[in-house]
Amino acid sequence: MPLSRIITLIVGLIVILGLSLWLIDSFSRLYFQFSYSAPLLGNLLLFLLIILIGVLIAAFVYYVFVLQSGENRQRQRRERPSVQVPAAKSEAASSTLEAVKQQVAQIQDEVTRQALLSQSQEIETNLTRGEIQVVVFGTGSAGKTSLVNGVMGRVVGDALGQKNEASPNNPSIYRGASRSTQEGLPHFSSHSPGKVDAAMGTTQVGETYCLRLKGLERKILITDTPGILEAGVAGTEREQLAREVATDANLLLFVVDNDIRQSEYEPLRALAQIGKRSILVLNKSDLYTDEDKEAILARLRQRVRGFIAPSDVVAIAANPQSVELENGGIFQPEPDILPLLRRMAAILRAEGEDLVADNILLQSVRLGEQARKLIDTQRRRQADKIVDRFQWIGAGVVSVTPLPVVDLLATAAVNAQMVVEIGRVYGCELNMENAKELALSLAKTLASLGIVKGALQLLTTALQLNVATFIVGRAIQGVTAAYLTRIAGKSFIEYFRHDQDWGDGGMTEVVQRQFQLNRRDEFIKIFIQQAIQRIVQPLQGNSEVEEQELNNKSLQ
Repeated sequence: MPLSRIITLIVGLIVILGLSLWLIDSFSRLYFQFSYSAPLLGNLLLFLLIILIGVLIAAFVYYVFVLQSGENRQRQRRERPSVQVPAAKSEAASSTLEAVKQQVAQIQDEVTRQALLSQSQEIETNLTRGEIQVVVFGTGSAGKTSLVNGVMGRVVGDALGQKNEASPNNPSIYRGASRSTQEGLPHFSSHSPGKVDAAMGTTQVGETYCLRLKGLERKILITDTPGILEAGVAGTEREQLAREVATDANLLLFVVDNDIRQSEYEPLRALAQIGKRSILVLNKSDLYTDEDKEAILARLRQRVRGFIAPSDVVAIAANPQSVELENGGIFQPEPDILPLLRRMAAILRAEGEDLVADNILLQSVRLGEQARKLIDTQRRRQADKIVDRFQWIGAGVVSVTPLPVVDLLATAAVNAQMVVEIGRVYGCELNMENAKELALSLAKTLASLGIVKGALQLLTTALQLNVATFIVGRAIQGVTAAYLTRIAGKSFIEYFRHDQDWGDGGMTEVVQRQFQLNRRDEFIKIFIQQAIQRIVQPLQGNSEVEEQELNNKSLQ
């Protein structure tokens, strides 16, 4: 207990005792004065004295024990270490992962579902105890590998306490660095010097090293990537791989050796737009004078203004050129990477957990988008089967009871049932009344746009080229009904795909787009062949039967 607290308690105890003695003395005098003349009043004063003394004692006990224990709890809360992972971002990533798992559970293909579930579990593991992925990205000539080697050489060398000495195998080569460059080196250490398993689940990237930073619980993996902007098919494939690795990075080291070119700026900008935290590294700074180096840095900061902070543009010399001395010896300067190490350390200490949470959230969103596309493909496949089935059902209804004109109103009940089943595929339960309203509304739209007339002309011409003319008259209504039902079904699929919304252009635009898609020559050829099998040939068989019956009657 602090000395000031002890003094306060002693003084308080003395005051309480003094007040108690004074109260006892005062009340005893009053008691003796009233005990004979007014005994009841004397007993009341005695009772009041006991209550006051009890209140003083209770206040003292409360102060000593209750308040003291409360202060101890507050002190413990202040001394308790703060949580590392930002709560809001961590919760956002966790909730997104849960939503992704619910999406993945809807995927019917077992292999695909298990693969996506495995990815979601890996992302969840990275959120709690994964490494921080630092990826080195840039052209092959910018010195990415030299940067990684320089970082590892500096970290391992400092960890082992190596000194700048002449090489025993080649005394004419000297390695040197001014003592001032050693000051302020962040406390990096090599967790396991040498190559470790490649990051992000690929073995085709460059070497990956594991580092530790004092004050940061997570391990740091620094990975080289294939160079971008290389010629040929192989170069394009390597660049695609490098971009994929960079997309999964927590921190990106984008390396250039001069002012950034447009071909370098575009991928850097694209990575920044998806939320990648980047350090722009000007390598080979030893090739420039101080004035030129500052000018290049100023241009780089100007070009990336808005998505990379000026403090995140640094100059280094990962593999400085050797210098020939007057005595014929060769002086090999030490790699000058301290500005990069300092900036990396500052970012990782201040934002390391944020970067992990942001990247986990990004990966979760990407996985969710992948799952959403798979579910959409799965649903469209199911809905297409429904449309294919109902288009021939509608054709059969019209063929059996032909009408003077082709009218989708005659197949309203069929189309309404089709709407109900398509809606069910997309998780929307419609009753038949609402489904009929939708079907009738779309039928009127087809008629008002002239699509019914256009389809009739289109299919009549196509049928005449494939079957006998006398059959066309009987088949055309059924074939056209099937075709219009198909357009209606495809339109309803788009309606349910977009959460029961026709879009900005409304039902008219959706219907017109489906009509254009389904009038292409390659589709019409396939559709007519199916129509011949399902409608025309049965009609031909019926015609032959009817003709035979007429002949039999005439003979009788």
